[in-house]
Amino acid sequence: MQYVGLQTQKARNNFRSALLLCLFPCLVILLTFLFSFLLVFFSSGEEAHTDVWGQSVLTVKYLSPFLLGGVAIWFLIAYFANSAIIRSATGARPLERKENKRVYNLVENLCMTKGMSIPKINIIEDDSLNAYASGIDKRTYAVSLSRGIINKLDDDELEAVIAHELSHIRNNDVRLLIVSIVFVGIFAMLTQVAFNILRFTPSRSRSNNKNGGGMIVIILIALFVAAIGYFFASLMRFAISRNREYMADAGAAEMTRRPHALASALRKIAYNPNIAAVKRDDVAQLFIEHPKQKKKDNQLFSGISGLFATHPPIEKRIAILEQF
Repeated sequence: MQYVGLQTQKARNNFRSALLLCLFPCLVILLTFLFSFLLVFFSSGEEAHTDVWGQSVLTVKYLSPFLLGGVAIWFLIAYFANSAIIRSATGARPLERKENKRVYNLVENLCMTKGMSIPKINIIEDDSLNAYASGIDKRTYAVSLSRGIINKLDDDELEAVIAHELSHIRNNDVRLLIVSIVFVGIFAMLTQVAFNILRFTPSRSRSNNKNGGGMIVIILIALFVAAIGYFFASLMRFAISRNREYMADAGAAEMTRRPHALASALRKIAYNPNIAAVKRDDVAQLFIEHPKQKKKDNQLFSGISGLFATHPPIEKRIAILEQF
């Protein structure tokens, strides 16, 4: 894959971030309308069905400001707290210079050649091989490396991996992905809340109580609508995640002038990328290779299955790098 240039990629990712910020409120309003439409349709008599559209529009008109306000507050909290949340979810801690001057030298040399500010450097105490970049600005940008990837890669391979993560920062990939993760997380939480309410509603209320039965209908509709939102938001997130890996590979090749070093590093990473501390898929997609992805799954990245993958097949990434 030909690297399109830093400014072009930055502009693309800034546009995508702005597009997501615009599309998400639209999706919230659309799903609010769908929820209202289904609720009125299933809970009203035949005479009310003729005006179901008008009632739904009226509901959206009054509820949208409150919903969008709540989503905005939630987004801002999650967006600015993301670095601490991700660090906690991965078990990363700051790596001191005296602990590993080799890593600091590699990071600093790469940053100086590209005129970048030096990000924070974190380490994950895990013998597997993986790495990720995080942060939303110069104050919070960080590159996190596992203990295994530091110890098991040679200098050229480790430099290539670091260059890959620095490319994510240079391209504003990290900021874009954080936006998509926060949005998907909102729908995931709403879906989980609706499911748990339905799950723990007493069976007696479901069958014997008219009001309880009506509540179940409302919860089912809410669950259905939230699941739709989660599905489409996830598809957008997966597409963004896959594309950013290809571009970061190309950026690392351009930065180090040694694409085969990254290809060699990816081969080693593919054998053991599993970070034990990582349990959440939204955090897992930040890594250079999905920490929980089984190797046999790499054969399934085609057709529909590829739409739900956070990373492209590592074999394909290696093949592209070897063509540079």
